[in-house]
Amino acid sequence: MAPRLIAPLSSRKVLYASIAGNLAVAATKFGAAAWTGSSVMLSEAVHSTVDTGNSILILYGMHRAKRRPNREHPLGYGREIYFWSFVVAVLVFSLGAGVALYEGIAHVLHPQPIQNVMVNYIVIGMSALFDGTTWWIALSNFKGRRAWSAIIGAIHDSKDPPSFMVIFEDSASLIGLAIAFAGTILAVLFDQPMIDAVASLLIGLLLAVTATLLARETKDLLMGEAADPGIVAALLGLAREMDGIAHANGIVTVHMGPRQIVVALSLEFADELKTPEIEAKVIELERRLRLAFPDVIAVFVRPQSVEGYTMMIDSRFGPKIKKPGDLPAANGKTTE
Repeated sequence: MAPRLIAPLSSRKVLYASIAGNLAVAATKFGAAAWTGSSVMLSEAVHSTVDTGNSILILYGMHRAKRRPNREHPLGYGREIYFWSFVVAVLVFSLGAGVALYEGIAHVLHPQPIQNVMVNYIVIGMSALFDGTTWWIALSNFKGRRAWSAIIGAIHDSKDPPSFMVIFEDSASLIGLAIAFAGTILAVLFDQPMIDAVASLLIGLLLAVTATLLARETKDLLMGEAADPGIVAALLGLAREMDGIAHANGIVTVHMGPRQIVVALSLEFADELKTPEIEAKVIELERRLRLAFPDVIAVFVRPQSVEGYTMMIDSRFGPKIKKPGDLPAANGKTTE
C-alpha cells in the first residue's frame, strides 16, 4: 500500500494556547520589569510580546492560505503561510533580538541594581509554568506517533511551519527564562548589576539564533520544496503500474502549502494509444494519484519518450543523470 501523508495537526489549538499563555506572561513580565528595574526582565517581556504577535500572524497566514484558487492565483494561496512564517522569523530577529540587545547595551553603559528581586523570581517561575505548558502541548501535538528520537528530523522535513514554530519559540522562551534566572541570582549574589545586563545580551543572541533557524526552515518552503521522498516514489510507482503507460520517466513535485502538492510527470504512453485514449489515461492517473494522496491538488503530464526525457535532463542537470526517474528533487535526492 502506498504511504500516505501524515494527518493534519491541530496547529490552531496550539497557537490559541500560545497566544493566551504569552499574553499572560508578557503582562506579568512588564509589571515585574517596571517594579524591579531589571533589564533582563524587560527583554523577556518584549520577547513574550513578540511571540504573541507572531502566533497571531501565523493564524492570519493560515486563514489567507485557505482561499480558493482564482485566475490570478490558479494554484491557490497555500504559500501565504510560508510567507507569514518568514515574516515571523524577521520579527523575532528585528524586534525580539533587537530590543534585548539594545536593553543589554544600555544597562552595560548605565548599570542599575535590581529592586525587589523576589518579584523577578516569582515572575520567572510563573512564566516557566505558562511557557512550559504551551511548549509541552506543541511538542506533544507535533510528535504524534513519532519516536522522540525522530523529532528533530521531522521538524527539518516538515512542510507545515505552524506545527513547529511554537516549539521553536517556546524552547527559546524556556532557555531565556533560565538565562534570566541565572542573571538575576548572580547579579544579586555578587552585587553586580552588570550581570543582569549581560543576561539581557545573551537573550538577544538566543533570539537571533532562533530567528535564523526559523528563517532557514521557512525560506526553503517559500522557494518551493519537493514532497517527501517516500511520497514522490509512491506517486511515480502508481504511474508505472498503469496499463497503457510504457515508461514513467520522471517526476517533479512541489509544495504550494503544507497540504497542497503539485505533481508534474514525464510519461511515455504505449504506441498504439490514440489521443482520446491518452487523455482518458491522464484523467484516470490523476484520479488514482489524488485518491491515494488527497493533498495532490494538480497533476501535469508531459508525454515524452525515454530518449527525449534523457536529453532534457542532460541539458538541465548534466550527463551524470541517466536513468529514467532520476530527476533530482528539491532536496537534492533522486526519486529512486
